[in-house]
Amino acid sequence: MGATNHISTKWKGGMAFESNNPSGLNVTIDAGPEDGGEGKGLRPKALMLSGLAGCSGLDVASLITKMKLEVDDFSIETIANLTDEHPRYYDRVAIEYHFHGSNLNEEKLQRAVDLSVEKYCGVMEMFRRFAELEIKTVFHKK
Repeated sequence: MGATNHISTKWKGGMAFESNNPSGLNVTIDAGPEDGGEGKGLRPKALMLSGLAGCSGLDVASLITKMKLEVDDFSIETIANLTDEHPRYYDRVAIEYHFHGSNLNEEKLQRAVDLSVEKYCGVMEMFRRFAELEIKTVFHKK
């Protein structure tokens, strides 16, 4: 059996929860006012998208460093479609990698994205089990 993650999530009253993390930091989760919460925490489904972008982003950042690539700015836009029927889940997710710089090595940056998407990112693999993924890389030359 492989490694495990154990997360403890405690109800804080109302619709709010606090969840720990192996990093030692906590995250607050709350529903919006339309669902009886106060909107003082992160929404669970959106948090999944942050996890997806963060996981892949860590891969790409690591490869940018290893490949000694020049990138002034890098961001990931994650746009997900929720199903209409309950339980509502993401059935389609578009992930856009945006690179900014005056000396972008497009070929190597695309390779870094491909390696993350196809080989390294475990969260991407989890999403692939329930959603159709659309990957796009955009280069913004200065």
